[in-house]
Amino acid sequence: MRGRVSVWLAAPKIRYSGMSKLSVPAAFGATPGRRSATLALLGVAAFGLAACGGGKERPRADLAASQVTTIGVNSYLWRASLDALSFMPLLQADSSGGVIITDWYANPANPGERLKVTVSILDRDLRADALRVAASRQVSQGGAWVDAPVQAATVQKLEEIILTRARDLRRGAIEG
Repeated sequence: MRGRVSVWLAAPKIRYSGMSKLSVPAAFGATPGRRSATLALLGVAAFGLAACGGGKERPRADLAASQVTTIGVNSYLWRASLDALSFMPLLQADSSGGVIITDWYANPANPGERLKVTVSILDRDLRADALRVAASRQVSQGGAWVDAPVQAATVQKLEEIILTRARDLRRGAIEG
Protein backbone atom coordinates (compact mmCIF):
# COMPACT_ATOMS: atom_id res chain seq x y z
CA MET A 1 0.00 0.00 0.00
CA ARG A 2 1.54 3.33 -1.01
CA GLY A 3 -0.12 5.70 1.41
CA ARG A 4 -3.04 5.87 3.70
CA VAL A 5 -6.03 8.03 2.99
CA SER A 6 -8.34 8.92 5.81
CA VAL A 7 -11.70 10.54 4.99
CA TRP A 8 -14.68 11.21 7.24
CA LEU A 9 -18.05 10.95 5.55
CA ALA A 10 -20.57 13.28 7.15
CA ALA A 11 -23.86 11.39 7.02
CA PRO A 12 -23.45 8.10 8.93
CA LYS A 13 -20.06 9.04 10.46
CA ILE A 14 -18.20 6.27 8.68
CA ARG A 15 -14.45 6.47 8.49
CA TYR A 16 -12.50 5.17 5.52
CA SER A 17 -8.84 4.40 6.15
CA GLY A 18 -6.58 3.12 3.43
CA MET A 19 -7.63 1.05 0.51
CA SER A 20 -9.66 -1.68 2.12
CA LYS A 21 -10.30 -0.77 5.73
CA LEU A 22 -13.68 0.71 6.69
CA SER A 23 -14.66 1.38 10.25
CA VAL A 24 -17.59 2.90 12.06
CA PRO A 25 -16.46 4.50 15.33
CA ALA A 26 -17.84 2.76 18.40
CA ALA A 27 -18.71 6.15 19.90
CA PHE A 28 -21.63 6.33 17.48
CA GLY A 29 -23.26 3.18 18.76
CA ALA A 30 -21.74 0.76 16.29
CA THR A 31 -22.13 -2.76 17.57
CA PRO A 32 -20.46 -5.62 15.71
CA GLY A 33 -23.78 -6.70 14.10
CA ARG A 34 -24.74 -3.18 13.22
CA ARG A 35 -21.24 -2.44 11.97
CA SER A 36 -21.29 -5.36 9.52
CA ALA A 37 -24.78 -4.39 8.30
CA THR A 38 -23.62 -0.82 7.76
CA LEU A 39 -20.54 -2.01 5.91
CA ALA A 40 -22.63 -4.36 3.76
CA LEU A 41 -25.05 -1.54 2.92
CA LEU A 42 -22.15 0.75 2.12
CA GLY A 43 -20.60 -1.94 -0.10
CA VAL A 44 -23.85 -2.39 -2.04
CA ALA A 45 -24.17 1.38 -2.47
CA ALA A 46 -20.55 1.67 -3.65
CA PHE A 47 -21.05 -1.17 -6.12
CA GLY A 48 -24.21 0.49 -7.46
CA LEU A 49 -22.48 3.83 -7.84
CA ALA A 50 -19.52 2.21 -9.58
CA ALA A 51 -21.88 1.11 -12.34
CA CYS A 52 -23.06 4.71 -12.84
CA GLY A 53 -19.68 6.04 -13.84
CA GLY A 54 -17.28 4.50 -16.21
CA GLY A 55 -15.12 5.35 -19.13
CA LYS A 56 -17.79 4.99 -21.78
CA GLU A 57 -19.56 8.02 -23.15
CA ARG A 58 -23.31 8.18 -23.37
CA PRO A 59 -24.68 7.12 -26.72
CA ARG A 60 -25.16 10.07 -29.03
CA ALA A 61 -28.30 8.63 -30.58
CA ASP A 62 -30.35 11.53 -29.31
CA LEU A 63 -28.17 13.88 -31.37
CA ALA A 64 -28.57 11.72 -34.41
CA ALA A 65 -32.24 10.98 -34.04
CA SER A 66 -34.27 10.97 -37.19
CA GLN A 67 -36.18 14.00 -35.93
CA VAL A 68 -33.46 16.63 -35.65
CA THR A 69 -35.47 19.79 -36.10
CA THR A 70 -33.68 22.84 -34.77
CA ILE A 71 -34.54 24.64 -38.02
CA GLY A 72 -38.15 23.56 -38.56
CA VAL A 73 -37.44 20.58 -40.82
CA ASN A 74 -35.14 17.59 -40.64
CA SER A 75 -31.65 19.07 -40.54
CA TYR A 76 -30.02 16.09 -42.27
CA LEU A 77 -32.34 16.41 -45.27
CA TRP A 78 -31.87 20.18 -45.28
CA ARG A 79 -28.06 20.02 -45.26
CA ALA A 80 -28.00 17.18 -47.79
CA SER A 81 -30.26 19.16 -50.13
CA LEU A 82 -28.05 22.23 -49.90
CA ASP A 83 -24.97 20.07 -50.52
CA ALA A 84 -26.51 18.37 -53.54
CA LEU A 85 -27.60 21.69 -55.07
CA SER A 86 -24.46 23.63 -54.16
CA PHE A 87 -23.38 23.92 -57.82
CA MET A 88 -26.62 25.75 -58.73
CA PRO A 89 -27.43 29.37 -57.82
CA LEU A 90 -30.05 29.58 -55.05
CA LEU A 91 -33.10 31.73 -55.56
CA GLN A 92 -34.80 30.95 -52.23
CA ALA A 93 -33.96 28.84 -49.18
CA ASP A 94 -36.57 28.73 -46.40
CA SER A 95 -35.46 26.46 -43.55
CA SER A 96 -38.70 26.98 -41.61
CA GLY A 97 -40.87 25.79 -44.46
CA GLY A 98 -38.30 23.38 -45.86
CA VAL A 99 -38.24 24.79 -49.41
CA ILE A 100 -35.18 25.31 -51.58
CA ILE A 101 -35.60 26.87 -55.02
CA THR A 102 -32.67 27.25 -57.37
CA ASP A 103 -32.33 29.74 -60.16
CA TRP A 104 -31.88 28.56 -63.73
CA TYR A 105 -28.62 26.69 -64.22
CA ALA A 106 -27.01 26.06 -67.60
CA ASN A 107 -24.27 23.46 -67.78
CA PRO A 108 -21.23 25.06 -69.46
CA ALA A 109 -20.84 21.88 -71.54
CA ASN A 110 -24.42 22.30 -72.87
CA PRO A 111 -25.35 26.02 -72.89
CA GLY A 112 -28.52 25.45 -74.95
CA GLU A 113 -30.27 23.79 -72.02
CA ARG A 114 -31.00 25.00 -68.48
CA LEU A 115 -32.51 23.47 -65.36
CA LYS A 116 -34.33 24.78 -62.31
CA VAL A 117 -34.92 22.63 -59.20
CA THR A 118 -37.29 22.90 -56.25
CA VAL A 119 -36.74 20.73 -53.18
CA SER A 120 -39.46 20.47 -50.53
CA ILE A 121 -38.85 18.78 -47.19
CA LEU A 122 -42.28 17.66 -46.02
CA ASP A 123 -41.65 16.03 -42.66
CA ARG A 124 -39.45 16.23 -39.60
CA ASP A 125 -38.42 12.58 -39.96
CA LEU A 126 -35.54 11.35 -42.06
CA ARG A 127 -37.61 9.29 -44.49
CA ALA A 128 -37.73 8.93 -48.26
CA ASP A 129 -41.30 10.22 -48.45
CA ALA A 130 -40.32 13.37 -46.53
CA LEU A 131 -38.54 14.67 -49.62
CA ARG A 132 -40.04 15.96 -52.87
CA VAL A 133 -37.92 17.14 -55.78
CA ALA A 134 -39.36 18.91 -58.79
CA ALA A 135 -37.36 20.04 -61.81
CA SER A 136 -38.06 22.29 -64.76
CA ARG A 137 -36.07 22.18 -67.98
CA GLN A 138 -35.86 24.63 -70.84
CA VAL A 139 -34.05 24.48 -74.15
CA SER A 140 -33.01 27.35 -76.34
CA GLN A 141 -34.83 27.54 -79.68
CA GLY A 142 -34.31 30.53 -81.94
CA GLY A 143 -32.97 32.69 -79.10
CA ALA A 144 -35.92 32.00 -76.77
CA TRP A 145 -36.20 29.54 -73.91
CA VAL A 146 -38.88 26.90 -74.43
CA ASP A 147 -40.13 24.46 -71.77
CA ALA A 148 -39.04 20.88 -72.30
CA PRO A 149 -39.84 17.67 -70.43
CA VAL A 150 -37.57 16.48 -67.63
CA GLN A 151 -36.71 12.80 -67.55
CA ALA A 152 -38.10 11.10 -64.45
CA ALA A 153 -34.73 9.44 -63.90
CA THR A 154 -33.14 12.87 -63.40
CA VAL A 155 -35.47 13.73 -60.50
CA GLN A 156 -35.16 10.25 -59.01
CA LYS A 157 -31.37 10.40 -59.17
CA LEU A 158 -31.35 13.78 -57.41
CA GLU A 159 -33.67 12.43 -54.68
CA GLU A 160 -31.37 9.43 -54.27
CA ILE A 161 -28.29 11.67 -53.95
CA ILE A 162 -29.99 13.83 -51.29
CA LEU A 163 -31.25 10.85 -49.27
CA THR A 164 -27.87 9.09 -49.40
CA ARG A 165 -26.10 12.25 -48.26
CA ALA A 166 -28.64 12.74 -45.43
CA ARG A 167 -28.09 9.18 -44.22
CA ASP A 168 -24.33 9.71 -44.35
CA LEU A 169 -24.66 12.90 -42.28
CA ARG A 170 -26.78 11.07 -39.71
CA ARG A 171 -24.37 8.12 -39.60
CA GLY A 172 -21.48 10.55 -39.09
CA ALA A 173 -23.31 12.20 -36.19
CA ILE A 174 -23.88 8.82 -34.51
CA GLU A 175 -20.27 7.72 -34.90
CA GLY A 176 -19.02 11.08 -33.70
